Amino acid sequence: MKRMGMIFRAKANKALDRAEDPRETLDYSYQKQLELLQKVRRGVADVATSRKRLELQLNQLNGQSGKLEEQGKKALALGREDLAREALTRRSSLQQQVSDLQQQHATLQSEEDKLTLAAQRLQAKVDAFRTRKETIKATYTAAQAQTRIGEAFSGISEEMGDVGMAIQRAEDKTAQLQARAGAIDELLASGALDDPTGASKDDLTAELDRISGNADVEFELERMKAELAGGSSAGRQALEGGNTAGAQPEQQESPKFDKQ
Repeated sequence: MKRMGMIFRAKANKALDRAEDPRETLDYSYQKQLELLQKVRRGVADVATSRKRLELQLNQLNGQSGKLEEQGKKALALGREDLAREALTRRSSLQQQVSDLQQQHATLQSEEDKLTLAAQRLQAKVDAFRTRKETIKATYTAAQAQTRIGEAFSGISEEMGDVGMAIQRAEDKTAQLQARAGAIDELLASGALDDPTGASKDDLTAELDRISGNADVEFELERMKAELAGGSSAGRQALEGGNTAGAQPEQQESPKFDKQ
């Protein structure tokens, strides 16, 4: 199971690497940083809103405190010390609330300042990341285009490889057909194959073949006549030679006879 899990993770990682586009990843990261910056700015706005609400409450309490003080002074002037005491007691309670609100206001002011500084720093980082992102995207796009051009020129790209294979197959088929056609022409010319349509020889070739065949027949006929004529002449010459030899002894013997 561990081995299967490792193989699955390796396959998944390879598939993700092949499907991942760095430009899309950078754009997604930039979008996330913008969302984070927006949240920080929203937090600054919320803190500022709370601080402003406390300021309004402080102003309202300070106004009430001042009003109670005036009322105490008037009551004391009229000889109503009890009313003056009550007004001062209420004013003291309001002063305690004012003190608490001032502390909360100071805390909110500090948080607002921190968030504002963090938003400014984050804004600077986002701007720097955006510049770097665009630079990386431009460099990646240029490198990708250069790689595709190089693969196209070298013929090792997938598209150009398919085209090259198609051209090679076409050339192989053309060479095979040319070789087959040449072989058939040689076999027809040698007579090993007969052309059933008779279209392989034109009229001039047929006439030349016919004349050549007739000339061979005539030559053979003349040769046979010559042989026959030569045989007859030799026989006659042999007969004539025999007669001449028989007559010469008779001529030689007749003088001898006359002398006796």
